[in-house]
Amino acid sequence: MSRAGRLFQLMDALRGNRRPVTAAALAQQLGVSERTIYRDMQTLAELGAPLQGEAGIGYMLRAGFFLPPLMFGADELEALVLGARWVKRQGDGELAKAAASALAKIATASPKDLRDSMAETSLWVPIGMDELPDETFITPTRLAIRHQHKMRISYSDERGRVSERVVWPFALAYMEGKRLLAAWCEMREALRHFRIDRIQAADTIAERYPTPRHALLKVWRAENRIREDA
Repeated sequence: MSRAGRLFQLMDALRGNRRPVTAAALAQQLGVSERTIYRDMQTLAELGAPLQGEAGIGYMLRAGFFLPPLMFGADELEALVLGARWVKRQGDGELAKAAASALAKIATASPKDLRDSMAETSLWVPIGMDELPDETFITPTRLAIRHQHKMRISYSDERGRVSERVVWPFALAYMEGKRLLAAWCEMREALRHFRIDRIQAADTIAERYPTPRHALLKVWRAENRIREDA
């Protein structure tokens, strides 16, 4: 990893802590030596990063870095935290980490440090809701949707019959208890839904599918009577 990349990771690590964090803890998180952390802290300070703390005590990032005009009302803040908590239970592992990282950036990018307020938000997803397993193919499916690439999948239907298909993935639904992929199926020449937990194998094809994702979404919404604002 380049030094610039490591400095960005260090900034993200600092954003994610509401209290001073030691150089030893940062070194373990980033997989570098404490001496490297001390050097990087000095570099960040010289670049103008609003750091607090010192060697042997711990470091933290003062609020207001990068996006000082950002302001959130109480309702907006609760909506962000509740959404992140839902993603942690229902999204895949990478999305859960991304949600936590995004909240940390928002909290410290505001003129008022919001980390304590976020931690004390008393809105929770249902306690009895089971966390969905971090299924093997959920992350590559999300990436295929993002880049509008075809996928080759082995899919088992409700009767256990396995078929090989090439699909054009364009949407994922994170429903309670399961995740559903919406895609154009080349074999059926039609839009189809596939449960992620029934995909036996999947490979991304480095080829963009010919119909733009937004066009597939439009047809899918019309067929399923889904409003544009849903």
